[in-house]
Amino acid sequence: MDRSKLYRRFRTLLIANRGEIACRVIRTARAMGLRTVAVYSEADRDAMHVALADEAVLLGPARARDSYLSVERLIEAARKTGAEAVHPGYGFLSENAEFAQACFDAGLVFVGPTAEMMNAMGSKSGSKALMEKAGVPLVPGYHGEAQDEATLAKAAEKVGFPVLVKASAGGGGRGMRVVRSAEELGPAIVSAKREAKAAFGDDRMLIEKYVDNPRHIEVQIIGDSHGNLLSLFERECTLQRRHQKVIEEAPSPTLNAAQRETVCAAARKAAGAVNYVGAGTIEFVSDGKDVFFIEMNTRLQVEHPVTELITGIDLVEWQLRVAFGEALPLKQDEIKLNGHAVEARVYAENPTRNFMPSVGKISTWRLPAETGGLRIDAGYREGDSVSPYYDAMLAKMIAWAPTRDVAIDRLNRGLEDSDVRGIVTNIPFLSALITHPKVRANAIDTGFIERELAALTSTAPAPGELELCAAVAAIVNDERQAAQGEANSPLNSPWQTFGWMPVGRRQRSFAFRVGHGPEQEIILNYGSGPSTIVVGERELAFTMTPKDGGFDLTLNGVKSFVAAVIDGHELYLRTRNGRFDLHWVDPFGGESEEQAGADKIAAPLPGTVVAVLAEEGATLEKGAPILTLEVMKMEQTLRAPYAGVLKSIKCKVGDIVQEGVELAVVEPSGE
Repeated sequence: MDRSKLYRRFRTLLIANRGEIACRVIRTARAMGLRTVAVYSEADRDAMHVALADEAVLLGPARARDSYLSVERLIEAARKTGAEAVHPGYGFLSENAEFAQACFDAGLVFVGPTAEMMNAMGSKSGSKALMEKAGVPLVPGYHGEAQDEATLAKAAEKVGFPVLVKASAGGGGRGMRVVRSAEELGPAIVSAKREAKAAFGDDRMLIEKYVDNPRHIEVQIIGDSHGNLLSLFERECTLQRRHQKVIEEAPSPTLNAAQRETVCAAARKAAGAVNYVGAGTIEFVSDGKDVFFIEMNTRLQVEHPVTELITGIDLVEWQLRVAFGEALPLKQDEIKLNGHAVEARVYAENPTRNFMPSVGKISTWRLPAETGGLRIDAGYREGDSVSPYYDAMLAKMIAWAPTRDVAIDRLNRGLEDSDVRGIVTNIPFLSALITHPKVRANAIDTGFIERELAALTSTAPAPGELELCAAVAAIVNDERQAAQGEANSPLNSPWQTFGWMPVGRRQRSFAFRVGHGPEQEIILNYGSGPSTIVVGERELAFTMTPKDGGFDLTLNGVKSFVAAVIDGHELYLRTRNGRFDLHWVDPFGGESEEQAGADKIAAPLPGTVVAVLAEEGATLEKGAPILTLEVMKMEQTLRAPYAGVLKSIKCKVGDIVQEGVELAVVEPSGE
């Protein structure tokens, strides 16, 4: 193969992706003087990555298979815009050898490894065979070509339960199931194959021995076309949920210097087996004593920023320079480890509802400034919409510090100072996770989150005196700003402060409720003298000064910042005690409570019906599976809310259903 066609300098780069990673690549490419081309689906017309790029091309409908997964449309987009190179990002077609080959055949530089390297290492099965030959330690398992259920079942019995059924292609926890008995194996294989086919277009499976209490350690590598291959230290990605990484850090707090060198040398050996060119990651699992190779990701990882922060290297820049045909700028002994970095993935999902994805318009997007060791890689802005068609990750927050403890503290402060509204996010969950004493002590394994889930998703505390006073201040501040806007009067005019008047005193009553709880009444006293607020039996001196995103609230001489968002009668507050959602009871009455049927079997979000698991007329136990939806590339199984008879199913496989649409009816059994 002519290397001059594989690696050469280019001027225009097409980014074959969306969201955070597309924005990330665009920023570095533009800083290097390159012209950038974005691609988008109909659902992403107004997306952030489209706005950032120099040009953008519509690929097609919202569903990924009709847009971001269409090789032909991506190649055509490059042709239309004169792009000479393609960066695949991560996910979608980033590890698809056919796409890499199609780019080469079209005369485009593919910013990544060749199709041959992908075929060798991108397949979990193929890479294991290669590593076995190279002498790299493997987890016991089956990675053969035969994919019939009998062969997979026989392999699982030989390995011994529990086993891991895992898609040979792709990653991100999709197409992966832990199976603890022979009875669970058949349904797990069917479900994993279906999910893998939808996500990656490839439903081949492998079987591995499931390592109990494992730790996940991976090594960043990068190679150039001149034979140089480097490791950039390791990352610890043990904090996972459903095989999806949640928190990543570098370097691993588990390894000492000798172990670090051993695992990095093994990673270089693994990548060297195919003379690897480009950025990639060698992933290992550890049982506390030994380290086993599990797979190689032949692309940039989501968590690459933690490596960048401890090395000072821009990995996207190095990817592009390798694609130019340049040699890597540093030697192995010139790469130095500096400090510690921790990353949290911010998702549009509801941890208190089993991490159900959240869709809708982002009405408020307030993240802290990138100072003091804090970095934010975002793919969304205020006003953007989160659709049900793609992965739910909104942004990554990364903190660097000289030590791990300080990096954790900086990351937590960044999370605590973030306010995202209009959708539900996992930000409070992330904060609870990284401040957990066992996480701080590194006493974790990949099952830690599942075991501690109840504590990590505990109900928010009830609002106290500070929050009730802050709710009054938020309403008064909102009214004052509205009045100031209408009258065009100075914001600090005394006439706009709590209804200030030169003589006399007035009183105003407020009532708030949390959820379906009781109302709590607060009294505001204002007029010619200082304003006060009465909570229960206490009367407090009360002042408020507006600030961006909220206000400074002073109660009895103690000042604290309050972040506030008001949407009609719904109030969101963030105080030093946490985040709170309150309802301001209509002072004129007339509110009605709409009771949603908890037993309604309806689509929790827009999605596609991918399986019907029960027949009409069937007698069901409580919790029995009825049907499966695919939402944001993840499968959600809807179950019987009580024991009864399945009277009807109101959908079929392939139907695209909207949120709230009733999908099935169960008649409860008489008890």
